[in-house]
Amino acid sequence: MSGAAGERGAFFGRRKGKKLRAGQADLFETLLPRLRIDPKQDLARPRELFPRPVGGLWLEIGFGGGEHLLARSRENPDVGFIGCEPFVNGMAKLLAAVDAEKLDNIRLYDGDALQVIEALPEASVDRVIQLYPDPWPKRRHHKRRFVSDAMLARLARIVRPGGSFWFASDIDHYVGWVLARVLRSPDFVWEASSAADWRTPYPGWPGTRYEAKALREGRTPSYLRIRRL
Repeated sequence: MSGAAGERGAFFGRRKGKKLRAGQADLFETLLPRLRIDPKQDLARPRELFPRPVGGLWLEIGFGGGEHLLARSRENPDVGFIGCEPFVNGMAKLLAAVDAEKLDNIRLYDGDALQVIEALPEASVDRVIQLYPDPWPKRRHHKRRFVSDAMLARLARIVRPGGSFWFASDIDHYVGWVLARVLRSPDFVWEASSAADWRTPYPGWPGTRYEAKALREGRTPSYLRIRRL
């Protein structure tokens, strides 16, 4: 999925792909402004972003084509979702589905997710999700990876005690990188007792196009369940 924030919060990743169809472009002009949040103004009381009361708040970082975010919003209508995705084509796919289904529990941000993370109040989020982020495989680019010691500290501030961070990837080296940082974090614990725990998708898992590509190419995804202490 698109984008990453480095140690200092710089955004890395592409924002545009193939040209949008006319209907998709229209949604950027009409629907996205109604759903887009402004981190500088809107996040003091994030549950009030939605037109009706919500019982929880989930944040998905880099939602790609939106398959997971849409599935979770449908099955959890009482939860408010904030989805961050700077890649224009991914945002277009999600907007089309939100418009068609009239989903009212999704709010969006098309910039750097770090701006949202830093603006959210303490212990305001029940779950943070990042699925198949760019692994930045070259050593000189590792600083661009989203998960770092500093980022885990930022997430610890916004995730309530007992809340969770879900991280999935098909790149073993990146999974190991994340686990190394989780295991030395004073704020999070990896919930796994056997290999089956991290090879098994999350409950209600809808799958994503990134996962399908990984499986076609012979890579086995890992699904980390990380709990806020």
